[in-house]
Amino acid sequence: MPPVSSPPDAPRPETIGERLRRLRLERRMSQRELSAPGVSYAYISRIEAGTRQPSVKALRKLAAKLGVSPEYLETGEDVRPVDRREMELVDAELELRLGKDPQAAEQRLRRLLDDATAGGDVRSALRARIVLGTAAVESGRPAEAAELLEAAIDDGEVSPAEQPEVYAQLGHAYAALGHVRRAIDLYAQCLHDVDENDPENVAARVQFATHLSYALSDVGEFDRAQSVLDGVLESADALTDSYTQVKLYWSLARVSGLRGELGRALVNARRAIALLEATENTVQLGRARLLCGVILLTKGRPHEAGVQFELAESLLGLQPNPADLASLRTEQARREVVLGEGAAAVARAREALELLGDSDPGERGRALQALGEGLTLQGATDEASDAFRASVDALEQAERYADAAQACRAWGRMLRKAGREGEALDVLDRAADLGARRESLHFPTEA
Repeated sequence: MPPVSSPPDAPRPETIGERLRRLRLERRMSQRELSAPGVSYAYISRIEAGTRQPSVKALRKLAAKLGVSPEYLETGEDVRPVDRREMELVDAELELRLGKDPQAAEQRLRRLLDDATAGGDVRSALRARIVLGTAAVESGRPAEAAELLEAAIDDGEVSPAEQPEVYAQLGHAYAALGHVRRAIDLYAQCLHDVDENDPENVAARVQFATHLSYALSDVGEFDRAQSVLDGVLESADALTDSYTQVKLYWSLARVSGLRGELGRALVNARRAIALLEATENTVQLGRARLLCGVILLTKGRPHEAGVQFELAESLLGLQPNPADLASLRTEQARREVVLGEGAAAVARAREALELLGDSDPGERGRALQALGEGLTLQGATDEASDAFRASVDALEQAERYADAAQACRAWGRMLRKAGREGEALDVLDRAADLGARRESLHFPTEA
């Protein structure tokens, strides 16, 4: 039996000198023709012979005359390892945001985070944490999101003006964990930082004003929420949608990557990310319109609120974030209740609950209250009572005591109207207890 031959050795990598000579001959240039001030033909000869390593300055001059990048002349690749990693990060981020397999994209991002951390690539590790933290927020994993985003911010390389979405997502994580006051403090500080350091940054101001106003509304501070929004919307109406261009640049990046044109791929991918961030500013404008509608509805102006809700839906885009759409459906359900349209209110509220699933007890509580009020209009007392009970439990879990007390009062009114006086009194007692708990948050008892 003949001996088994060992596999052939992998080809030896091309040296700088060999690469320089190959490129020069491909372009039919002599060493003298390639030479330049400070880079003599004798110097080139020694590089090609492997007896001399070119300086950074020489690499740049030779690369320019050969029509390649200095990185390619030095390494044989168009991009540095750090740029290649960034390209992979950008592609994984776009896959996560626009693709069909978010779990696979998250796994890829985690591998890239480990790789960047091991390689000392601080910038790429930072970006991976931010994207993974954002994904965790949107997937209903707020504790994981808070850990990732706090780590990103602690690096000291992320400012509210330059990367407002990082702070916005951290605030979302705090709110989902029931720490609404912590979210309020974060948004208020960010808005202050932007006003102080970059007052012309309309997009960041809209984003933080919107999130702060939402959080303030959650704890019943509607006047302060309105004052935060005043003057922001008018300056932000010029922001426009760019999803089509995002997808175009992403496609161009992938095609360039498949062709081996990694430099061009990275340029197009960066353009896609920049446009996506601009597009997300439009979403923030939609959220601001939604909040204006909420405030108008609270002030008893349902028809004007309806106009704001329609504007919000158009600005949130064709594939809105499920949490944004759930919030919109809840507020539309509340509007239908005010207008006396029980069936429409129930349909909107159930759509909101389906979108929310088991995430965000505070938002589920509001949707359940709207469902209870819609069922009350339909005369379904037992079903309405169940919805109100679930609403109060969820809102109490989220520490939104003012909203929980309000849901209790609506529940009590429904029971009273149905002639169930004893149950109504118990529910109204619970409303009083919840109101007292809310006051204790504002005026803590001295030790």
